[in-house]
Amino acid sequence: MHKIVAQLLLALGLLFAAGNAQNPNSATVSMLAMDSVDELEVHSAKLDAVVVPSPAAEIASYMGQTAVKIVNKAGATATGTPANGETIAILKGSDFSDGTIEAGVVGLPRPGADSSVRGFFGIAFRVAPHGSQYESISLRQTNGRADDQVRRNHSTQYASYPSFPWHRLRDENPGVYESYVDLEPEGWTKIKIVVAGNKARLDVNSAEQPCLIVKDLKLGATRGQIALWVGTDTEGYFSNLIVK
Repeated sequence: MHKIVAQLLLALGLLFAAGNAQNPNSATVSMLAMDSVDELEVHSAKLDAVVVPSPAAEIASYMGQTAVKIVNKAGATATGTPANGETIAILKGSDFSDGTIEAGVVGLPRPGADSSVRGFFGIAFRVAPHGSQYESISLRQTNGRADDQVRRNHSTQYASYPSFPWHRLRDENPGVYESYVDLEPEGWTKIKIVVAGNKARLDVNSAEQPCLIVKDLKLGATRGQIALWVGTDTEGYFSNLIVK
């Protein structure tokens, strides 16, 4: 029964949160109980024209904390470069425009992944039906403390699916849509994404200042669903998802 109540509160809270975001004096807080995957709609990753079977979301424990676990097995290209294969698990019934999204997250290269995989995971928002388009802010967990400054500079990432994947944004605007932030290689990270109109920012581990600022969200001031996002060959864990 508590799962049904939690799911109803989540759906109602997300609907109110979108409207209340226009009023700075009011806010609705919704927390998803991460003890069921019944309300997640998982979509396949795609490698060019090849569709990879959707991974199943499941409830698991990581470092003693209960979480939703999603393993993306999209694989790498023949050259060893991670393919642009993304997996999203949409929260059914969610409706989000402006506000904040908080979560505890972990992303690791899955067992057997290519050495080029960094552990790429995050949150997608303003997701169109069936994941046809969305904005996303994500982390590359193993980059945060790498012994390579260039890798460190790629610890956070903004992207917009399908027209503005991370590699296009990096090629056309180096250093604008990604940044450095300290990340414990295998530990939990607390993230907060703040969205307002065509702007967004990322706060990590309750820092006073954002580590990534985006001033031109490519889809504009739209609305849509919220999703858990897992990149190529990554094992992702998500807990304590709160939407305001």
